[in-house]
Amino acid sequence: MEPATKTETLAIEGMTCASCASFVEKSLSRTPGVQRAVVNFATEKATIDYVPTQATPASLKQAVLQAGYGVTEPAPDTSAADHQAEIDQQKALAYQKLKRRFAVAAGLALLIMPLSMLMLWPALMQHVNMQWLNYGLLLLTLPVLLYSGREFYTSAWSSFRRRTATMGTLIAVGTGAAFLYSVAATVAPGFFTRRGLLPEVYYDTTATIIALILLGKVLELRAKTQTSAAIKALMGLQAKTARVVRADGQEVDVPIAHVQLGDLVVVRPGEKVATDGMLEEGHSAVDEAMLTGESLPVEKKVGDVVFGATLNKTGSFRFRVTKVGADTMLAQIVRLVEEAQGSRAPIQRLADQVSAVFVPAVIGIAILTFVAWFVLGPAESRLPLALVNFVAVLIIACPCALGLATPTAIMVGTGKGAEHGVLIRNAEALEKAYQVNTVLLDKTGTITRGQPTVTDFVPAAGQPAASLLAAVAAVERQSEHPLAEAVVRYAAAQQATVLSATDFRAVEGRGATATVEGQAVLIGNLPLLEAAGISLPPALIEQAEALLNQAKTVLYVAVAGQAAGLIGVADTVRDTSVAAIKQLQALGLEVVMMTGDNPQTAAQVAGQVGIKRYFAEVLPQDKAAKVRELQQEGRTVAMVGDGINDAPALAQADIGLAMGGGTDVAMEAAGITLMRSDLRGVVTAIELSRQTIRTIRQNLFFAFIYNTLGIPVAAGLLYPVLGVLLSPMLAAAAMALSSVSVLTNSLRLRRFSVKNLE
Repeated sequence: MEPATKTETLAIEGMTCASCASFVEKSLSRTPGVQRAVVNFATEKATIDYVPTQATPASLKQAVLQAGYGVTEPAPDTSAADHQAEIDQQKALAYQKLKRRFAVAAGLALLIMPLSMLMLWPALMQHVNMQWLNYGLLLLTLPVLLYSGREFYTSAWSSFRRRTATMGTLIAVGTGAAFLYSVAATVAPGFFTRRGLLPEVYYDTTATIIALILLGKVLELRAKTQTSAAIKALMGLQAKTARVVRADGQEVDVPIAHVQLGDLVVVRPGEKVATDGMLEEGHSAVDEAMLTGESLPVEKKVGDVVFGATLNKTGSFRFRVTKVGADTMLAQIVRLVEEAQGSRAPIQRLADQVSAVFVPAVIGIAILTFVAWFVLGPAESRLPLALVNFVAVLIIACPCALGLATPTAIMVGTGKGAEHGVLIRNAEALEKAYQVNTVLLDKTGTITRGQPTVTDFVPAAGQPAASLLAAVAAVERQSEHPLAEAVVRYAAAQQATVLSATDFRAVEGRGATATVEGQAVLIGNLPLLEAAGISLPPALIEQAEALLNQAKTVLYVAVAGQAAGLIGVADTVRDTSVAAIKQLQALGLEVVMMTGDNPQTAAQVAGQVGIKRYFAEVLPQDKAAKVRELQQEGRTVAMVGDGINDAPALAQADIGLAMGGGTDVAMEAAGITLMRSDLRGVVTAIELSRQTIRTIRQNLFFAFIYNTLGIPVAAGLLYPVLGVLLSPMLAAAAMALSSVSVLTNSLRLRRFSVKNLE
């Protein structure tokens, strides 16, 4: 038996690139007791599964610190929303600091660039002392290195001490080499002139590269804050206070963090529900769009469950608190979205494998470039050319875009899913949904409503419909049978007169009897009437057969010893099921139905919703076997269900989708949860997965194409043919552009909407 594990999420400080995330991940993975560690550069969070008897949150934090990075921890008694707000505030301060660093670098670079180009105007150069100009450029460049670019050099030094290499290493080595060469040319120009070399300086290159890279980081950080908008929006939904009824009957407003289990909370019209609970007094219509994506308010009465952060629209009510803090539905949604955003899709493995060896490989290519140019270049300029191309290779190869390609798309995609009432458990589920070609739908509760509904009310000839329905409802109000509930709901919808029943008696397996207004009323199956010696007239027999042929359950009614009518009951198809199934088929998916009903009922429902293939008389324990049967045909199967008996099939399927109106067991076994009981959510999930994976592939293309084409050009491969060399400044601009391209492409997912395929 495997030991029980816990999951911890840490907010990581100090990561500057995908390589940093990789180092933190390796450090955590090597910690005793850690079974899985995933570090997401885009969210700056680590998700760790560990065995509590072998590891602790303190040992996990220590592993991060040993890797050279920090952990942002919430203060004691701080709510998740407040902790997130604290992290957001720190990020906002870091963003402002980064903008200041960029402003200094850009301002000085704009001054250094024209001064460095004075040599292009010989008339001006006659009045300028070259050595003093170089000293001036040195003084102007120092603030760029020591203030604006300081983080790159400290990061590179830390990496060197840990015998690793990051993006900071590439930037530090590249700009540092150009700067040190320029300092040597400034301080000892004679050393170069005696060897027939011009003492050229590259302060403009150093300053401009740092400015451009910082510009890319400013744009990157700004875009990253937009990708996490879904979590912020969810956090912001929570009510800040609750109106709690104290023991003496007083109503007191208290902070949400002080609400306790069992408290009685008052909610007035227009207020948010403070936390999860059960309505005890009053009734109202509650807007649950933040949970389900459904815009229509839901009617709530005594005994119904209400959820925190939903909006009370009309009446005032009181509810008893049943869940607080991390146990509430909103907190669980936030946790699921965070875990999904922090997870890693299988498609990301290629990027991870490349990133693991990328920086050392680039340094090797840069050194080879320097050696090749120094050996083969023109004698009078081989050192400057070798240096410039060495720097260009290091700068253009920074793997930021590679590290951002997958997680940014996943962040936006899963966040967008939450907005549409589709909770995606992890990135693997997102990718699996993209690969689906067959959707297996459980009938009851998925295609149909999952509860019996009266479809036909047929009084016998001469029987007044209104009085018969009132009498039947009076009997059924005394019963707890699901079919009785359906009759009572139908009578209420028809505004039938409410009558009283006496001498109620339930006949097990057959129905019930009672006395209503002095007359004996029987309602149940045909054996109930036959046992009472009541026969059906031919007209009712014919109508009963017609209902049975439509796969409906028939209830027979008798009043005062005479057959009085029929009631047809069925589990009706949801209003949206037919349209949703058509949309799934339009997406090129085969839709298959599975049910425990007989073949006649299965055929009737399948024909009604447009499904050609179905499995009937499937026992609960055989549902997973049907999934395997489809998989053995070479299909990638998405299973959609809502009940406990669907859980094995949901787990067996390539991707399980649980209807939100179903059980917690089903939701736990599924990779995707649909927050409302509507098959259109399946369409949304599959369309979203397709658009997200398409975006990831585009991002990886952007990331790889910049590096694949950029490195050879920066190394000077085109120089012998076209005489083209890539300036380090252009290399820095291209590197920044690659990250911005990836982030901008991911943000396009925010415009996601399901196309009308009907």
